[in-house]
Amino acid sequence: MKRRRISKTKKLLTPFLFIFLFIGLLETPIASAFFQDKAGSQTTEFVQYKGEILDVDTKKPLVFATLSILETNISTITNTEGEFALKVPIAQKEGEVVISFLGYEKKIIRISELSKNKNKILMKVSVTELAEVNLSVPKDAKALVLETLRTKGENYFDSPTLMTAFYRETIKKRRKNVSLSEAVVNIHKTPYSTEKKDAVQLYKARKSTDYSKLDTVALKLQGGPFNALFVDIMKYPEYIFDEESISSYNFSFDHSTRINDQLIYIVKFSQKETVTYPLYQGQLFIDAQNKILTSAIYTLNITNRDLASKMFVRKKPKNAKVWPTQVAYRVDYREKGGKWYYGYSNVLLEFKVDWDKKLFNSVYSMACEMAITDWEKSLTDKLPKAKNRMKSSIILNDEAIGFSDPDFWGEYNIIEPEKSIESAIKKIQRQLRRATAKGGASKP
Repeated sequence: MKRRRISKTKKLLTPFLFIFLFIGLLETPIASAFFQDKAGSQTTEFVQYKGEILDVDTKKPLVFATLSILETNISTITNTEGEFALKVPIAQKEGEVVISFLGYEKKIIRISELSKNKNKILMKVSVTELAEVNLSVPKDAKALVLETLRTKGENYFDSPTLMTAFYRETIKKRRKNVSLSEAVVNIHKTPYSTEKKDAVQLYKARKSTDYSKLDTVALKLQGGPFNALFVDIMKYPEYIFDEESISSYNFSFDHSTRINDQLIYIVKFSQKETVTYPLYQGQLFIDAQNKILTSAIYTLNITNRDLASKMFVRKKPKNAKVWPTQVAYRVDYREKGGKWYYGYSNVLLEFKVDWDKKLFNSVYSMACEMAITDWEKSLTDKLPKAKNRMKSSIILNDEAIGFSDPDFWGEYNIIEPEKSIESAIKKIQRQLRRATAKGGASKP
């Protein structure tokens, strides 16, 4: 029974994250070109606004806060430094922006009141009365989770939807960025009431990598946007709470918060002590009145180092031991017209490489995130032909080379880069210019 359980857990985890490690130097030179989109140049005029979202009292940046243009499906999200870049079509520049963040009061600002740069938007914490919480807390946390999963067809998008999303992958060696891949993708989102999987098409992509910082190891993240897409618990509950594994968890209520004036209960979950195979632990943010999952933050139990290594490391150098030290996930949902939909997710994998006959080990982290920046209802429930779709086994940086042209994304909203990522890009670009001056990019 134990062996079957471990095999089942590995099968469920594999759509999330694959790692490839290759010994030896790469044969692909660093190129200065970039992947051209097939649709041609963009013609829609827009105005871009930049700024940061902060806590009104502490001035602490609010990470993953959502900015949406009222009465449209256009949105973006703040980065890990609380910064944002919002591209607004000319036709919408007299509209309003809605800013929301978990546990804070929603804020609405007229776009005409924003400057093009250095906007500082301050948010207030939403205070929840204890009396209100004590009177309305459900008695059974597990029953609430099951009911939320059961009624997803009623509360989430129930028609085919075409979404535009921005996707980013990063690789760091300790704290230094060594690789960055980005893409705009089209997601053909199937109704939450069906088991039909979503389809993804690549629209734009680019990358930069400083191979000299990767020692003799090349890291590749297999799955690309699917790593982030499969974190959509309400669409793919089988990857975390399938009918068999849900009985292996303990569920309990934590404190409460508010989202857009709605009371949200935080359900904690963790695997039972008697369960030995790795499962997840974390928090579910559920609107108890409407049985809606609004957000989830969780990690994988990786205390069994050997088993965790087998799950995530597909190929490695013979003279090294590799194991993950953290595997974390997050997913956020948004609401429009009384229906909820997948809005943002990220995956983080940190791991160590312990080399034989080396005093110090190498510490790497690989992260991916994806945000829905626009969507519209699809006129058909037919998905693109298989040959026109991205495969779930895709390695994104094989599809995109180079990192240049600051206007590459055109009208598309993207997540504002972190300052450290921008610094890494500039450094690699300087290396490219030096290589070009010597007669062309040389192999690393």
